[in-house]
Amino acid sequence: MTQIRLRNSLTRKVEDFHPIDAKNVRMYLCGPTVYDRAHLGNARPVVVFDVLYRLLRHVYGPEHVTYVRNFTDVDDKINATALARKEAGAEGSLEELIRARTEETIGWYHADMDALGALRPDQEPRATDYIGAMIAMIEKLIEDGHAYAAEGHVLFRVRSYKDYGALSGRTVDDMMAGARVEVAPFKEDPMDFVLWKPSDEGLPGWESPWGRGRPGWHIECSAMSYELLGASFDIHGGGIDLQFPHHENEIAQSCCAHPEGSFANYWLHNEMLQVEGKKMSKSLGNFFTVRDLLDGHDGEKGIPGEVIRFVFLQTHYTKPMDWTAEKARTAAATLRKWRTTVDGVTPSPEAAPEVIAALADDLNTAGAIAALHKIDDPAVLKASAAMLGLLDDGMGDWVAAPEADLSGLADKLVALRANAMETKDFAPVDAMKQALVAAGVEVRMSKAGVELLPGSDFDPAKLEGL
Repeated sequence: MTQIRLRNSLTRKVEDFHPIDAKNVRMYLCGPTVYDRAHLGNARPVVVFDVLYRLLRHVYGPEHVTYVRNFTDVDDKINATALARKEAGAEGSLEELIRARTEETIGWYHADMDALGALRPDQEPRATDYIGAMIAMIEKLIEDGHAYAAEGHVLFRVRSYKDYGALSGRTVDDMMAGARVEVAPFKEDPMDFVLWKPSDEGLPGWESPWGRGRPGWHIECSAMSYELLGASFDIHGGGIDLQFPHHENEIAQSCCAHPEGSFANYWLHNEMLQVEGKKMSKSLGNFFTVRDLLDGHDGEKGIPGEVIRFVFLQTHYTKPMDWTAEKARTAAATLRKWRTTVDGVTPSPEAAPEVIAALADDLNTAGAIAALHKIDDPAVLKASAAMLGLLDDGMGDWVAAPEADLSGLADKLVALRANAMETKDFAPVDAMKQALVAAGVEVRMSKAGVELLPGSDFDPAKLEGL
């Protein structure tokens, strides 16, 4: 059996992966808060853990792996949207409008992640379906002295859990020194965090022993993972931005509520995403959703989901990933070549050992892609690419590029090059090449001549000036 090795954030080491039960391998990924479209950064953990899911299924068998990814559908931003719709005259109660908004957003999320080739998890729990489990867990924490009720709130006593801070590598005192927290008067300690908070009549709420209210964010994942995976499971994942405080708080409350378990044995965190070398932000004008890329935005043509996925996989999940237009163009060209190679081919029963070995080595997706480039057998290439979620028959429609007669432009480029050889002025050649690339045309120049190929982002309108 292939030995998988993973970087465990808890130990800060790459370790051999040994599941608790090889017949029941369990993984939990923190999913989205469903108040709006998923942005590009939200998609990175989905793709990363989809590859891990595929690898686990390959090694242990599909029937022996359970993958859970939740939907957070209790959130102030969701409430605000529903309230705005109600004030605008929408029919239905606030709860009904909230449900309608989350249904709509979950539908968007599924469509966008499906377009990226991500398999659906085995379970996709919604927080609102597990309120009873959250209340039961909170009651247990109070009973055992790890939590306390105050003014309609319930708070977790951080200092009651001696290992708090182990995941993020900080002590409670260090956290206090660097904290900018407005301390509520009912807190025993500034570091204590909310498990339950009151809801007024204008907000959604549920009856509880502490009055009508709603859960804090952290308790949601603890309750859902316990109900679906048990007190101990194998892998917990998410973006590095969730390591503290969300994952740290999950560990504390879960281990205190269920001391018989270990919660998650392996913690995996993917690094953040940048755009053209800068942090993605609305203020910089480089913030966009997955749907913006798929459909096109700011006058740019859409980028196929398979191309987006390929760009993600070129960077190791523990490294910051930089999304660039050039990477997308290169990825499209590679995938187009591979799809031409495997067109009509039945995949072989087994993937190439080199691809499996790279993925088993802490999800070395870049290494796996390098191995794909060396495969000569189309059937093996197709089977191996499937381990990365690539070259699936259902994702190849984008390869049918728009019909275009570029022969005239090719002749013009040949003439410009011939003239440049005489004058030694290659500026006109370079300018035309840049204009062609900007229009989504792949330019291939050799001694034999010039070949122009329309790419997935080909836009004939941009050629009018040529």
